[in-house]
Amino acid sequence: MLKTLQRIVQEVNSARTLDETLSIIVRRVRRAMKTDVCSVYLLDQDQQRYVLMDSMGLKKESIKQVSLSAGQGLVGYVGEREEPVNLDGATQHPSYVYLAETGEEKFHSFLGVPIIHRRRILGVIVVQQQEKRRFDEGEEAFLVTVSAQLAGLLAHSLATGSSSLSGLAQNNIHGSCFKGVAGTSGIAIGSAVVILPVANLDTVPDRVPEDPAFEIEQFRSALSAVRNDIHEVNRRLAQRLSEEERALFEAYQRMLDDSALGQEVINKIGEGNWAQGALCQVVTRHARFFELSQDDYLKERATDIRDLGRRVLAYLQKVDQDEVEYPQKAVLVSEEVTPAMLGEIPKEKLAGLVSVQGSSNSHVAILARAMGIPAVMGTVDLPLGLLNGQLLIVDGYQGVVFNNPSDELQIQYGNLMRAEQKLQKGLEDLAGLPSETLDGFKMPLMVNTGLAQDITHSLNHGAEGVGLFRTEVPFMVSERFPSESEQQAVYREQLEAFYPQPVTMRTLDIGGDKALPYFPINEANPFLGWRGIRVTLDHPEVFLVQVRAMLRASEGLNNLNIMLPMISNLREVAESITLIERAYKELCSEGLQLERPNIGVMIEVPGTIYQVPQIARLVDFLSVGSNDLTQYLLAVDRNNPRVADLYSSFHPAVLNALNTIARACHGSRCSLSLCGELAGDPRGAVLLMAMGYDTLSMNAVNLPRVKSAIRKLRKTDAENLLNQVLLLNTSEEVVASMAETMSNLGLSALLQPTLALSGPGSKTA
Repeated sequence: MLKTLQRIVQEVNSARTLDETLSIIVRRVRRAMKTDVCSVYLLDQDQQRYVLMDSMGLKKESIKQVSLSAGQGLVGYVGEREEPVNLDGATQHPSYVYLAETGEEKFHSFLGVPIIHRRRILGVIVVQQQEKRRFDEGEEAFLVTVSAQLAGLLAHSLATGSSSLSGLAQNNIHGSCFKGVAGTSGIAIGSAVVILPVANLDTVPDRVPEDPAFEIEQFRSALSAVRNDIHEVNRRLAQRLSEEERALFEAYQRMLDDSALGQEVINKIGEGNWAQGALCQVVTRHARFFELSQDDYLKERATDIRDLGRRVLAYLQKVDQDEVEYPQKAVLVSEEVTPAMLGEIPKEKLAGLVSVQGSSNSHVAILARAMGIPAVMGTVDLPLGLLNGQLLIVDGYQGVVFNNPSDELQIQYGNLMRAEQKLQKGLEDLAGLPSETLDGFKMPLMVNTGLAQDITHSLNHGAEGVGLFRTEVPFMVSERFPSESEQQAVYREQLEAFYPQPVTMRTLDIGGDKALPYFPINEANPFLGWRGIRVTLDHPEVFLVQVRAMLRASEGLNNLNIMLPMISNLREVAESITLIERAYKELCSEGLQLERPNIGVMIEVPGTIYQVPQIARLVDFLSVGSNDLTQYLLAVDRNNPRVADLYSSFHPAVLNALNTIARACHGSRCSLSLCGELAGDPRGAVLLMAMGYDTLSMNAVNLPRVKSAIRKLRKTDAENLLNQVLLLNTSEEVVASMAETMSNLGLSALLQPTLALSGPGSKTA
């Protein structure tokens, strides 16, 4: 049975339409179970009716013509119970409804299993037989397994839609709300413009070239054409982005150089693959290394690699793109929106963007923030094929997209947009003002950075330094470990930009889940494996080169802090400090004029919560990585849509853990900071200030809102709020209590504006 199930899933995976998906299911299940009938009924959410979408064994003319209201008949009975119904006398059951059109009155045995995806009923799969008998436990278990396996695939197929559904798919998305991830804060209302990928990297076969020299010539010609395209996009965005923000496109150009991806492709052609196959092989390999990263910021670099690869492939395949007509308020929608796509739309017409793939750390989300374009990423169930030209509301605060919203919902969001515009004008004046409460308590606010383009945002928003600089980027984009001088140049740029304010650099944080192309690590459980400080302590030659580069970069500036990631015990701290001290003394003996940097530890492994006093005696500062700590505490991957709803920074366990860390750190000479999304939420920032955190570090875009909240309350107000929420039992209670208190303090306008996801005229898809 397992092999049969695998074959069914494989066939469904390859189906191109919902009709094809359903046809495979009914044919394969009927054959596997040796039954007379197999049928699939899908629930039309608008009409609340189960529609017979396909069947093998019932009359063909009844397909898509017969339906039952929710709760009607045996199918409705299965949906209501949300569990299998197994009958040997179906016609005698009180819920049985006779439908002459189907010809099913002769089938006495009935087994119906609900198709459930994320707690939502999609439909019911039914098998029937003329023989009067109960299906045995093995048969029932098989059908339950089929339903569970196919629910996600069917949900995606249903969301994608098909023109052959007689309007069912269109009805299902009308007025719907599709959940994603907040990419860029803000709200946009406009018409969808769906852009499809220019070429498909996954469908190119390997092939031995007849003329390798000709293949190389074709490839270099395609590279040149893409360079020109990227240059043109860069030129178009020149008036909208700073020089630092446009550095992304220079990075694109460097990737195309003969010393980078370009040369690798040429080498693969020389080894016996044609240009298209060689390109796909190289691009896929590099993208995979980024995709394996646990760090969301680095994981999104795979999008950049694939975008470049598709553009080069399009020229190799001579793909011509149709000219796109953009409406006045265009919402760019694509399977994977890329920076180059962003640059191709006239600036005055782009209102928002929606990407099926990606996260808030993708380059396009970073650029959208710089341009002030609301964005929603990771809308995995979005029906791309049905959206072009339709009216969308893009809610970049909640990470949701409304399709064909009601007039009332449009009015509500229009009011939110006007309120936000008024608020933003007020926040612009805060950059030069101190982050200080009404009773004189100072709460320094810093930023998290990783690319050159992050610098300008941070300085413009009044950041008081860098709380986290990710040093992995130069390692991830190289074909070897970058040299000491190469690293020094990257680090110096950051230190100079923020001088004299402090810059905290995290040492190399790689591991089994964040492999380098030239340093692969394969483990059964990479999240709990050889990673972070464990790798660099095992390879002191890598650690020492990086530390020396940091120290050299700090000469004459002396605003460097060094932070150690993924620490889980005191021995790792002591060994790391010994190596840093060694590098420092060596450089001083070479004649460099250096000050010893402050050394700190990231608290992101739950075990370190109970070692804070001991660790604090060894280092100068502690910095809580709230995103990872929350994921580890709650055992929730926030990027997994199946469990993302369980992730909450306001979970009582998380808040109590953060408070425990702060209390344990009090009385030591060690300073305490927090870098993560919680710091960038005014509610979280207020609680952390009350707990006693010395500094907070966040994305630059959130800094003005947090500063405004701090400047409008007293520290005693924050402490009273903290005392209230620490007694609560659920995340929902915490959020509600905070909303009420902040409203009483006059801070409601600073909270992210929200409407209920199931607001008027809408429903969750």
